[in-house]
Amino acid sequence: MVSTATLREVASWFDVSVDSARRRFRANLEVGAPDVPPFWEDRLVADHGEAVAFRVGEAELLGVTPCQRCVVPSRDPNTGAETPGFRERFLERRAATRPEWLDTDRFDHYFRLMVNTHVPESEVGVALSVGDPVEVLGTRSL
Repeated sequence: MVSTATLREVASWFDVSVDSARRRFRANLEVGAPDVPPFWEDRLVADHGEAVAFRVGEAELLGVTPCQRCVVPSRDPNTGAETPGFRERFLERRAATRPEWLDTDRFDHYFRLMVNTHVPESEVGVALSVGDPVEVLGTRSL
């Protein structure tokens, strides 16, 4: 999961469009609420042994880890050409924009963006829809 605000921020680091950032990072869920700031999704990450429960529409999901990035985001989604200095610039900007409230041992490095989620068995098959509200429910033990 990622927010549109995060994609917009990261796109500005590389002078690319939000659509290009979206295609580079390939999230399954994107929160586009206008009041959601960049890196909002970082609040869905807790310490090892914990997850953050959140609801999207009628489905309850768990935020587990910040997503460690591979080489794909450093490539132009249209041509496959490498963006020079992508990793270095990303690391520098991600560290500089770390939210003050982010307090978790899950960020052992800054080449992370988005949140890996878990769908509990009870939620498999629950439909999500564009425009569903998102609500953070709190930390749960794994």
